[in-house]
Amino acid sequence: MSDLNFEKALVRLEEVVNKLENEELSLDESLKIFEEGIGLYRLCNKELGEAEKRISLIIQENGEFKKIPFECEDEE
Repeated sequence: MSDLNFEKALVRLEEVVNKLENEELSLDESLKIFEEGIGLYRLCNKELGEAEKRISLIIQENGEFKKIPFECEDEE
């Protein structure tokens, strides 16, 4: 799974969720694909956390640097 980038992992995670929601799977198949989904979720979450750190802005306030997180206007 380490060869997946964020976009590919997210697409595969969506496929996993769709498969779990819409297909008749045995318990073993369900557990196997669920484990894959958890791994994909963790990879995506890690990538998003790293991106959030990189997006943080640094500004100077009263002679000191202050880290301010990036805020998207669409979040309101």
